[in-house]
Amino acid sequence: MASFTQTRRAERMIYNPEDTILDDRTYNMALGGSVMYGLILNIVMCLTLGKTLTDTMEANPIYAIYLFVGYIVCSIVGVLMSSKSKSPVISFIGYNLVVVPIGLVLSLMINAYIQGGAGDIVVQAIVYTAVITGCMIVLSIAFPNFFSGLGKLLLGCLIGLIIAGLLSMFLFPGAYNIITWAGAVIFALYIGYDYWRAQQFPKTLDNAIDCSLDIYLDIINLFIRILRILGSKGGSRRR
Repeated sequence: MASFTQTRRAERMIYNPEDTILDDRTYNMALGGSVMYGLILNIVMCLTLGKTLTDTMEANPIYAIYLFVGYIVCSIVGVLMSSKSKSPVISFIGYNLVVVPIGLVLSLMINAYIQGGAGDIVVQAIVYTAVITGCMIVLSIAFPNFFSGLGKLLLGCLIGLIIAGLLSMFLFPGAYNIITWAGAVIFALYIGYDYWRAQQFPKTLDNAIDCSLDIYLDIINLFIRILRILGSKGGSRRR
Protein backbone atom coordinates (compact mmCIF):
# COMPACT_ATOMS: atom_id res chain seq x y z
CA MET A 1 0.00 0.00 0.00
CA ALA A 2 2.85 2.38 0.85
CA SER A 3 4.65 1.72 -2.44
CA PHE A 4 1.40 2.21 -4.40
CA THR A 5 0.82 5.54 -2.65
CA GLN A 6 4.36 6.67 -3.41
CA THR A 7 4.00 5.63 -7.04
CA ARG A 8 0.76 7.59 -7.41
CA ARG A 9 2.42 10.66 -5.86
CA ALA A 10 5.41 10.41 -8.22
CA GLU A 11 3.18 9.98 -11.27
CA ARG A 12 1.16 13.07 -10.41
CA MET A 13 4.31 15.16 -10.16
CA ILE A 14 5.09 14.33 -13.79
CA TYR A 15 3.13 16.22 -16.38
CA ASN A 16 3.32 16.92 -20.08
CA PRO A 17 4.77 20.41 -20.71
CA GLU A 18 1.94 20.86 -23.20
CA ASP A 19 -0.65 20.46 -20.42
CA THR A 20 -2.32 23.64 -19.28
CA ILE A 21 -1.38 24.75 -15.76
CA LEU A 22 -4.44 26.16 -14.07
CA ASP A 23 -4.42 29.09 -11.69
CA ASP A 24 -5.13 28.28 -8.05
CA ARG A 25 -8.78 29.33 -8.19
CA THR A 26 -9.61 27.34 -11.32
CA TYR A 27 -7.72 24.29 -10.05
CA ASN A 28 -9.54 24.28 -6.71
CA MET A 29 -12.88 24.87 -8.41
CA ALA A 30 -12.22 21.80 -10.58
CA LEU A 31 -11.12 19.85 -7.51
CA GLY A 32 -14.14 20.87 -5.42
CA GLY A 33 -16.53 20.52 -8.34
CA SER A 34 -15.42 16.96 -8.99
CA VAL A 35 -15.84 16.04 -5.32
CA MET A 36 -19.29 17.64 -5.20
CA TYR A 37 -20.29 15.89 -8.41
CA GLY A 38 -19.50 12.50 -6.88
CA LEU A 39 -21.32 13.26 -3.64
CA ILE A 40 -24.41 14.70 -5.34
CA LEU A 41 -24.56 11.72 -7.71
CA ASN A 42 -24.49 9.41 -4.68
CA ILE A 43 -27.28 11.36 -2.99
CA VAL A 44 -29.45 11.14 -6.12
CA MET A 45 -28.75 7.40 -6.38
CA CYS A 46 -29.67 6.86 -2.73
CA LEU A 47 -32.92 8.79 -3.14
CA THR A 48 -33.99 6.99 -6.31
CA LEU A 49 -32.48 3.50 -6.20
CA GLY A 50 -32.43 2.46 -2.54
CA LYS A 51 -35.83 0.74 -2.31
CA THR A 52 -35.61 -0.79 -5.78
CA LEU A 53 -32.18 -2.28 -5.07
CA THR A 54 -33.28 -3.59 -1.69
CA ASP A 55 -36.38 -5.26 -3.18
CA THR A 56 -34.24 -6.77 -5.97
CA MET A 57 -31.73 -8.21 -3.51
CA GLU A 58 -34.47 -9.65 -1.32
CA ALA A 59 -36.23 -11.21 -4.31
CA ASN A 60 -33.04 -12.72 -5.71
CA PRO A 61 -30.05 -12.80 -3.30
CA ILE A 62 -27.67 -13.80 -6.11
CA TYR A 63 -27.72 -10.17 -7.22
CA ALA A 64 -25.99 -9.24 -3.97
CA ILE A 65 -23.00 -11.31 -5.09
CA TYR A 66 -23.06 -9.64 -8.50
CA LEU A 67 -23.12 -6.23 -6.83
CA PHE A 68 -20.23 -7.10 -4.51
CA VAL A 69 -18.05 -8.47 -7.31
CA GLY A 70 -18.93 -5.56 -9.59
CA TYR A 71 -18.17 -3.09 -6.79
CA ILE A 72 -14.70 -4.57 -6.22
CA VAL A 73 -13.80 -4.85 -9.90
CA CYS A 74 -15.09 -1.41 -10.90
CA SER A 75 -13.44 0.29 -7.93
CA ILE A 76 -10.04 -1.26 -8.66
CA VAL A 77 -10.27 -0.49 -12.39
CA GLY A 78 -11.46 3.04 -11.65
CA VAL A 79 -8.63 3.81 -9.25
CA LEU A 80 -6.05 2.42 -11.69
CA MET A 81 -7.51 4.40 -14.60
CA SER A 82 -7.53 7.59 -12.58
CA SER A 83 -4.02 7.15 -11.22
CA LYS A 84 -2.34 5.96 -14.42
CA SER A 85 -3.99 8.21 -16.98
CA LYS A 86 -2.81 11.69 -17.84
CA SER A 87 -6.02 12.42 -19.71
CA PRO A 88 -8.72 14.28 -17.72
CA VAL A 89 -11.40 12.43 -19.69
CA ILE A 90 -10.01 8.98 -18.86
CA SER A 91 -9.44 10.01 -15.24
CA PHE A 92 -13.04 11.22 -15.00
CA ILE A 93 -14.31 7.91 -16.38
CA GLY A 94 -12.22 6.13 -13.77
CA TYR A 95 -13.63 8.44 -11.11
CA ASN A 96 -17.15 7.45 -12.12
CA LEU A 97 -16.24 3.77 -12.01
CA VAL A 98 -15.57 4.30 -8.31
CA VAL A 99 -18.44 6.69 -7.55
CA VAL A 100 -21.26 4.68 -9.14
CA PRO A 101 -20.70 1.32 -7.37
CA ILE A 102 -20.17 3.12 -4.07
CA GLY A 103 -23.48 4.90 -4.69
CA LEU A 104 -25.21 1.54 -5.17
CA VAL A 105 -23.80 0.18 -1.90
CA LEU A 106 -24.71 3.38 -0.06
CA SER A 107 -28.24 3.15 -1.48
CA LEU A 108 -28.72 -0.23 0.19
CA MET A 109 -27.19 0.96 3.46
CA ILE A 110 -29.18 4.17 3.70
CA ASN A 111 -32.43 2.50 2.66
CA ALA A 112 -31.97 0.09 5.58
CA TYR A 113 -31.80 3.06 7.96
CA ILE A 114 -34.82 4.72 6.37
CA GLN A 115 -36.89 1.52 6.44
CA GLY A 116 -35.92 1.14 10.09
CA GLY A 117 -37.29 4.58 10.88
CA ALA A 118 -33.85 6.15 11.30
CA GLY A 119 -33.90 8.60 8.40
CA ASP A 120 -33.10 11.42 10.82
CA ILE A 121 -29.81 9.71 11.64
CA VAL A 122 -28.86 9.74 7.96
CA VAL A 123 -29.52 13.49 7.77
CA GLN A 124 -27.47 14.08 10.92
CA ALA A 125 -24.59 12.04 9.50
CA ILE A 126 -24.64 14.12 6.30
CA VAL A 127 -24.58 17.38 8.27
CA TYR A 128 -21.78 16.24 10.59
CA THR A 129 -19.74 14.97 7.66
CA ALA A 130 -20.15 18.26 5.79
CA VAL A 131 -19.15 20.32 8.85
CA ILE A 132 -16.10 18.17 9.60
CA THR A 133 -15.04 18.22 5.93
CA GLY A 134 -15.23 22.02 5.84
CA CYS A 135 -13.29 22.32 9.09
CA MET A 136 -10.55 19.97 7.90
CA ILE A 137 -10.08 21.91 4.67
CA VAL A 138 -9.92 25.23 6.53
CA LEU A 139 -7.43 23.76 9.02
CA SER A 140 -5.38 22.35 6.16
CA ILE A 141 -5.12 25.82 4.64
CA ALA A 142 -4.37 27.46 8.01
CA PHE A 143 -1.84 24.87 9.24
CA PRO A 144 -0.19 23.33 6.16
CA ASN A 145 2.97 22.34 8.05
CA PHE A 146 0.97 20.20 10.46
CA PHE A 147 -0.88 18.32 7.71
CA SER A 148 2.24 17.92 5.60
CA GLY A 149 3.72 15.64 8.24
CA LEU A 150 0.71 13.34 8.59
CA GLY A 151 1.21 11.12 5.54
CA LYS A 152 3.18 8.22 7.01
CA LEU A 153 1.38 8.44 10.35
CA LEU A 154 -2.06 8.23 8.75
CA LEU A 155 -1.00 5.40 6.46
CA GLY A 156 0.30 3.44 9.44
CA CYS A 157 -2.91 4.13 11.36
CA LEU A 158 -5.02 3.06 8.39
CA ILE A 159 -3.15 -0.24 8.08
CA GLY A 160 -3.54 -0.77 11.82
CA LEU A 161 -7.25 0.04 11.55
CA ILE A 162 -7.74 -2.58 8.84
CA ILE A 163 -5.92 -5.21 10.89
CA ALA A 164 -7.83 -4.29 14.05
CA GLY A 165 -11.11 -4.45 12.15
CA LEU A 166 -10.36 -7.96 10.92
CA LEU A 167 -9.33 -9.12 14.39
CA SER A 168 -12.41 -7.60 16.01
CA MET A 169 -14.67 -9.59 13.69
CA PHE A 170 -13.40 -12.86 15.11
CA LEU A 171 -11.71 -12.17 18.46
CA PHE A 172 -12.81 -8.84 19.92
CA PRO A 173 -16.36 -7.98 18.80
CA GLY A 174 -16.66 -5.54 21.71
CA ALA A 175 -14.01 -3.32 20.16
CA TYR A 176 -16.25 -2.46 17.18
CA ASN A 177 -17.30 0.97 18.50
CA ILE A 178 -13.73 1.96 19.37
CA ILE A 179 -12.53 0.98 15.88
CA THR A 180 -15.39 2.93 14.29
CA TRP A 181 -14.47 6.07 16.26
CA ALA A 182 -10.79 5.62 15.38
CA GLY A 183 -11.71 5.28 11.71
CA ALA A 184 -13.74 8.49 11.84
CA VAL A 185 -10.78 10.40 13.27
CA ILE A 186 -8.35 8.93 10.73
CA PHE A 187 -10.50 9.75 7.71
CA ALA A 188 -11.29 13.22 9.03
CA LEU A 189 -7.55 13.92 9.19
CA TYR A 190 -7.11 12.31 5.77
CA ILE A 191 -9.46 14.94 4.29
CA GLY A 192 -7.15 17.70 5.49
CA TYR A 193 -4.03 15.82 4.44
CA ASP A 194 -5.29 14.96 0.95
CA TYR A 195 -6.44 18.53 0.40
CA TRP A 196 -2.98 19.78 1.42
CA ARG A 197 -1.36 17.18 -0.84
CA ALA A 198 -3.57 18.20 -3.76
CA GLN A 199 -2.00 21.66 -3.58
CA GLN A 200 1.51 20.25 -3.98
CA PHE A 201 1.00 18.69 -7.42
CA PRO A 202 1.21 20.54 -10.75
CA LYS A 203 -2.17 22.23 -11.04
CA THR A 204 -3.51 20.46 -14.10
CA LEU A 205 -7.11 19.41 -14.73
CA ASP A 206 -6.07 15.75 -14.64
CA ASN A 207 -4.47 16.15 -11.20
CA ALA A 208 -7.55 17.98 -9.94
CA ILE A 209 -9.72 15.00 -10.91
CA ASP A 210 -7.24 12.47 -9.52
CA CYS A 211 -7.00 14.30 -6.19
CA SER A 212 -10.78 14.70 -6.01
CA LEU A 213 -11.06 10.90 -5.97
CA ASP A 214 -8.86 10.74 -2.87
CA ILE A 215 -10.90 13.39 -1.05
CA TYR A 216 -14.19 11.84 -2.18
CA LEU A 217 -13.17 8.47 -0.72
CA ASP A 218 -12.10 10.15 2.54
CA ILE A 219 -15.49 11.84 2.84
CA ILE A 220 -17.43 8.64 2.09
CA ASN A 221 -15.43 6.67 4.63
CA LEU A 222 -15.97 9.39 7.23
CA PHE A 223 -19.71 9.49 6.50
CA ILE A 224 -20.08 5.72 6.85
CA ARG A 225 -18.37 5.74 10.23
CA ILE A 226 -20.37 8.70 11.51
CA LEU A 227 -23.53 6.91 10.36
CA ARG A 228 -22.49 3.81 12.31
CA ILE A 229 -21.73 5.85 15.42
CA LEU A 230 -25.05 7.68 15.31
CA GLY A 231 -26.86 4.47 14.43
CA SER A 232 -25.45 2.64 17.46
CA LYS A 233 -26.43 5.52 19.74
CA GLY A 234 -29.87 5.73 18.18
CA GLY A 235 -30.34 2.00 18.59
CA SER A 236 -29.37 2.23 22.24
CA ARG A 237 -31.90 5.03 22.84
CA ARG A 238 -34.67 3.08 21.12
CA ARG A 239 -34.04 0.07 23.32
